Amino acid sequence: MSNIATLAIVDWRELEGQLRPYVITEAGEQEAAWAPQPGSQEAFMSCPAEEVLYEGNRGPGKTDALLMDFCQHIGCGWGSEWRGILFRQTYPQLSDVIVKSHKWFPMIWPGCRYNDSSHTWTWSTGETLTFSYGMREKDYWNYHGKEWPWIAFEELTTWADPAFFLKMFSCCRASVPGMPRKIRATTNPYGPGHNWVKMRYHLPCAPGEIYGPLIEEIDEDGASLPERIAIHGCLEENRILLTADPKYIGKIRTAAKGNKAILEAWLHGSWDIVAGGMFDDVWEAVKHVVPDFEVPFSWRIYRAFDWGSSAPFSVGWWAVSDGTDVKIGNRVCSTVRGDLFRIAEWYGWNGEPNRGVKMLNHDIAKGIIERELTMGIHERCKAGPADASIFKTENGICYANELMRSQFIQGKKRKLTFVSSNSAPGTRKLGWGLMRERFLATAPKDGRIGPREFPGLFVTTRCDQFRRTVPVLPRDMDRDPDDVNTEAEDHIADESRYMTVFATVSRGSGRLQGVAC
Repeated sequence: MSNIATLAIVDWRELEGQLRPYVITEAGEQEAAWAPQPGSQEAFMSCPAEEVLYEGNRGPGKTDALLMDFCQHIGCGWGSEWRGILFRQTYPQLSDVIVKSHKWFPMIWPGCRYNDSSHTWTWSTGETLTFSYGMREKDYWNYHGKEWPWIAFEELTTWADPAFFLKMFSCCRASVPGMPRKIRATTNPYGPGHNWVKMRYHLPCAPGEIYGPLIEEIDEDGASLPERIAIHGCLEENRILLTADPKYIGKIRTAAKGNKAILEAWLHGSWDIVAGGMFDDVWEAVKHVVPDFEVPFSWRIYRAFDWGSSAPFSVGWWAVSDGTDVKIGNRVCSTVRGDLFRIAEWYGWNGEPNRGVKMLNHDIAKGIIERELTMGIHERCKAGPADASIFKTENGICYANELMRSQFIQGKKRKLTFVSSNSAPGTRKLGWGLMRERFLATAPKDGRIGPREFPGLFVTTRCDQFRRTVPVLPRDMDRDPDDVNTEAEDHIADESRYMTVFATVSRGSGRLQGVAC
């Protein structure tokens, strides 16, 4: 039996209920211990791009292909210079990939050895592969100054932001000419990092395509950055699994029964939803997103704010209906008193998901006022809720006071006003529940036809960042499924939650109740 077949001609044969690879050469044929299956596995292992993401649904064999991508270069003469490191956020999360390495490595290379204390495989020819951890940007300093020509990340969307991932690029180097330099990753389409991964690799891939677009970028100095690409895998390609367990697809359908979102993620690898998301079962863009429109003067407009510096800040402008009709697009639409419309937004990010712009509070306030003046709503815009933490005074500094300090803008003294959002215990989950109720009121799921009874929540087409981040916000399945995962990009969602709680309407009077402090 030979070891792994990568570029050879492989004939797959079913023997005793198992699919096995046979290498065909001029000298004859020989069974291989492992070979990449046609489709995404072959594409992943042969891709020349320096940075490659292998994404898809459950079952295409992503982890096996990730391990073998490193191993295909063993015995090429580089010896101890060929070093790899494979990351998850914690050591316990590495258990599955370590088990798979123990399945394949001793079978293919009987002389290799595993060190339990260092979590490292060493081959008789000197190559090494280490399993390690890194959760946050600061964990990079555990690896600073070291060299690995092969760096990999398993389940990339479990990282809430790309900080640690990108920092490790500086360690992907070696002094040996001609040796590959590779950044490799695998993932399913859900988790706290769903948005930044989707954005970085321009996902999803085109329908029916294995390869996503090849992304080539230059930095601010004009230097070329490593090219990157995503490769899409699907369960149907894994003939080994489906031959051994032909009912596996049915098992996935059974496990996801009653939850269309989970089925789309597990079976189809959809990037348009998040399995177990806070809103994926109540959000329908076709009903919740409306064209930009002129807000009737009888409606009230509020500004809401979630503060951030190294993380993004979020400003949302919200119109609250008094129940009068409004012209949206080419038709006149009826509204329910208390309907919330997110009519505009300003997201303080640097273009990288979950990364802020570190603006001074004075400049944020100026930017808010200038935008309101441009939109023609500054004089009618009222104080909405802001992040409660900015109203606290620490070391003599109160961010809220800095934001609400008067300043001259366009020849006139102007200032902002906010009220504190409610930070009482239970308010977070109350807010998510109210948002869910408003999404449902906007687009009832029971097939009801006729006028709406309860106020809903709408978003205009100009609010791109709301539509990018909020509908796919994941629940915190580990600590509290009724809350969102705070490691995710939740800043716009928090600001929207403040406003939704604030805009709870008291029956009869129609006045906004200051649930905020």
